[in-house]
Parts: sequence; C-alpha cells; structure tokens
Amino acid sequence: MMTTTTNDVPDRKAVRQEVPVDPETGRPYINTVAAVAIAPSGVGAELSEYVSQAVVVIRDSGLPNETNAMFTNIEGDLDEVLRVVRDATMKLAGQGYRTGVTLKLDIRPGFSGQLAEKPQLVDSILSE
Repeated sequence: MMTTTTNDVPDRKAVRQEVPVDPETGRPYINTVAAVAIAPSGVGAELSEYVSQAVVVIRDSGLPNETNAMFTNIEGDLDEVLRVVRDATMKLAGQGYRTGVTLKLDIRPGFSGQLAEKPQLVDSILSE
C-alpha cells in the first residue's frame, strides 16, 4: 500500500512509499538514517582520540549528523551515507589500524528529517 496524505507528506503507517527522484541527478533519492560506530582494535582502553578522527570526517561531510555516547547518526541519500561511512572508516584503517565498524541502516524512501522527527514522534506518544 503506497499512500501520502493530502499535503504530499508520506503516510508513516504505509508499508510502501513513492520513491522521490532527485531533480539534480534524476536518480531515486533513498533516504537513510545510519547509526555507525567506528573504532580501532588493540590501541588500549581509551578510544576517544581515534573515534574523534572518524567523527570529524562525518561532521565535515555536510550530511545531518549527531553523536551520542555509542554511535554517530547520519542522514542522507543511501549512496552518500555509505560514502561517508567508508571515508570515516578509512580515516583509521588508512593509518594501518585494524578497524571495527558497527553499522545499522534505516532505509525509508519518501521521508527526510528523521534525525529530528523520530525522537519527536516518540516524545509525542509518551506525552499522551
């Protein structure tokens, strides 16, 4: 079932959505929210110095992002998100470190702004 509401806002409860086309590229825009953790192995107990190198790459990408205690969340087109994850990984792996990557993707065509909207939706439900 593919539906939108009357204001061309995607129906959150629809199983399928229309896939928008990026007017600049003519390609489908597949919105993706990624939760990624990138860290080297075997460098000691404190990883913040290394993790921060990967986070700088993500922040410099221009994609919406936020860092929390466990992950950095990134939002954008699937290809762009995967490119940024690769570039951030290479920041450490390119220095010769064995690098572990934990990656979770929520791919939801037709939606955008989910880094802000998802927490707002949960807060709204909790306040009912």
